[in-house]
Amino acid sequence: MCKKTYWNEEFETLNRCDLEKLQVKRLRKTVGSALDTSFYSKLYEEKGIDVDSIQSVDDIRKLPFTVKQDLRNSYPDGMTSCKKDESIRLHCSSGTTGQPTVVYHNRHDLDSWANLVARSLYCAGARPGDVFQNICGYGLFTGGLGFQYGAETLGALAIPAGAGNSKRQIKLIQDFGTTVIHAIPSYLIRLHEIFLAEGIDPLKGTNLRLFVIGAEPHTEEQRKKIETLFGIKAYNSYGLTEMNGPGVAFECEEQDGLHVWEDAYLVEIVNPDTLEPVEDGEIGELVLTTLDREVMPLIRYRTRDLTRVLPGECACGRTHRRLDRITGRSDDMFIIKGCNVFPMQIESVLMKMPEVGTNYLIELVTENGVDEMYVNVELQAQCFSDSYQDLEKIQNSLVSKIRDEVLAKPKIVLLEPGELPQQEGKAIRVVDARDS
Repeated sequence: MCKKTYWNEEFETLNRCDLEKLQVKRLRKTVGSALDTSFYSKLYEEKGIDVDSIQSVDDIRKLPFTVKQDLRNSYPDGMTSCKKDESIRLHCSSGTTGQPTVVYHNRHDLDSWANLVARSLYCAGARPGDVFQNICGYGLFTGGLGFQYGAETLGALAIPAGAGNSKRQIKLIQDFGTTVIHAIPSYLIRLHEIFLAEGIDPLKGTNLRLFVIGAEPHTEEQRKKIETLFGIKAYNSYGLTEMNGPGVAFECEEQDGLHVWEDAYLVEIVNPDTLEPVEDGEIGELVLTTLDREVMPLIRYRTRDLTRVLPGECACGRTHRRLDRITGRSDDMFIIKGCNVFPMQIESVLMKMPEVGTNYLIELVTENGVDEMYVNVELQAQCFSDSYQDLEKIQNSLVSKIRDEVLAKPKIVLLEPGELPQQEGKAIRVVDARDS
């Protein structure tokens, strides 16, 4: 295994002054590329914005925000620069809630992205020579090829396993000596069940030594549950299609926040209502600007993800600021009986209960003209044995704890393992079937 501390020490340990100088240089170049797009050229011309408008990092506030609907309205290529003819790949979102958002890449963009993912994996403890199994969908979704090229750039043996087919995943893990896995957290909990069903101890019967998790919102309690089940550290990652995909921010081995790679992304945290910047340590909406992408620059993109910048420095020595875990999305929140609720608030309660199994589903329905919140929870199998007498106690406890957390009383449905549908992709946690 490689003994060096950083993947790219020059960039990862830049002092703040030099890092900001690099950001200004790259931001000016990004604005120049944006002026070559039909979307930004019209927008910036109306506001009198050009490259010389940017003289410092703070000048980013002179520029208007970009939102997902802008990408949808510009579909398929209205946000590409004149370098679009150099594009060699595109990725896009699923488009399940409207027109998909498309991102184009040329060779420079793909090389930059692969290097960021390699840096991220190294930061979390992966090394050249590792066997990296990517249990993630390939194709237009960025998690597949994003991690594939990043792992290869790192120097790992990359296994493009794809999503699902758990018994085959376990065979690959055993046959090829997989040491590192990337997967969504809900799937890893499901995979542990299959290990047990096959009579395999994943700690003693494999070479697994670390997990990379992300792509779906999850709580610290769920991460700890994964680590307890497998006896392996699980490192959080953050990315989104509009910013390439994985590799925007990653936990280092300290597990004390996600280092956002500020040589490639300019970070702002704003109040989602006023759009004014908030102080470090205060929760707000994450806004990102690409600094090293040529074909499709995105400037002040509102991610809708809620987080905060963690104050202070990380013990690992990296100087790039750290984001706290994503606490939810401003557009994930639902209102029930006058209370604002984020699904992750409910998950945090569930994952602290040892009786709770691997799956849950929140259903919002209207009954007799009143909106109700059902929380369907799979319990551990032993909870349904003949000798177990505490189901009512579990139910009452969940009602009380969730009500205390979100201020709305839920209706709890206790289920046996496997009763809820299993998803190979991102877990569906909320179904809103209320009367409109």
